[in-house]
Amino acid sequence: MVPRVLPIRYAGRAGALFKLAFKTGIFTLLTLGFYRFWARTRLRRYYWSAIRPGGIPLEYVGDPIEKLLGFLVAVVFMAFYIGVVNLILMYFSFALFQGNGIAYVLSFLGLAPIIFFAQYRARRYILARTRWRGIRFGLEPGAGGYVWRSIVHYVAAILSVGLSWPLTTLWLEKYRVNRTYYGDLQFVQGGKRTLLFGAMRHIYYALGLSAVAGGMLALSENPAWAALFFLTVPWAIYGWAYWRAESFKRMTEAKELGEIRFRTKPRPGRIIGIYLLGGLILNLVLYGVMILAVALVILALGGTGGFEFDPERLAQLGVAATPAFVAIYFLGFVIIGAASQALFTLPMTRHFAEVTQVVDPNTLNRIQQRDRDEFAEAEGFADALDVGAAI
Repeated sequence: MVPRVLPIRYAGRAGALFKLAFKTGIFTLLTLGFYRFWARTRLRRYYWSAIRPGGIPLEYVGDPIEKLLGFLVAVVFMAFYIGVVNLILMYFSFALFQGNGIAYVLSFLGLAPIIFFAQYRARRYILARTRWRGIRFGLEPGAGGYVWRSIVHYVAAILSVGLSWPLTTLWLEKYRVNRTYYGDLQFVQGGKRTLLFGAMRHIYYALGLSAVAGGMLALSENPAWAALFFLTVPWAIYGWAYWRAESFKRMTEAKELGEIRFRTKPRPGRIIGIYLLGGLILNLVLYGVMILAVALVILALGGTGGFEFDPERLAQLGVAATPAFVAIYFLGFVIIGAASQALFTLPMTRHFAEVTQVVDPNTLNRIQQRDRDEFAEAEGFADALDVGAAI
């Protein structure tokens, strides 16, 4: 008999993930980025297998070759867009407006639909390559509808100075979730249009208070208003963490999968703590590496005792050390990327997973397998634009 509540366990370890991310990062660097399709696949498999609802791990079965071929298809399309469309825009911009400013603006705006298309297709590919209990997830075709809805909602959010962002988030999530399947069972994203506004209240309060304090400071130049203005910064940071936790809670608990429901309780304080601790450790490591590099340069120049400034010797040392400095420079990016996975992404994933439960999962035994979704470009556009294909 299936228990009434399935807790989600998380089995990932920061040390193991750092080693994997560092190793795949080195391979990506040595292959000039070619290995990144395999690197992303290995990282996803690690993350997916660490998330275990009811003790059963998720599976990611994506193929790096699919990603590579999809990337090549997307690059051909993007080359056409950049090479032909931008050339036409530049011609008319100079012909009609005697400048290239309009061309740049229109080119940027023209990328927005492609970005939204890439995000939806990447999500569809990831879900189609994700399994649990041997059953595939899936997302119905609908990239075109997602593109125009995203444009409308983002324009509304910009015109409202961000005040309508909770509504934008909910409606776009509804569009995606209501087309998502687990096997032959369809997800439903519930919730009224006001569902997420309460989750953003601390950001509203902080921004409103900072606007009042800034206005009074401009009028009276009283330093007390300046102090109040700067005090709104930690409130805004808490508001951001509260938004991430509370919006996730409200949308997750409004999701349905047949008779299955979900329960979760992420904590804003934990989210802030992850970033504070991770940021502190990462900065200590980076400063330590910088101090070590400076110390090595000083020793190479003769130490601190008898050092005499010799421009010729300094130039020779610079030429000889250039390859080492270039290698250290790129190695630093690999270390930062691996450390970010271990210090930020993994703890956040663990927290959101472990506070979430699957309620009334009896329907699971009646779910049937769905057909495999095939893709012509996999995550190609997301990879080419570096959007929508994150872990």
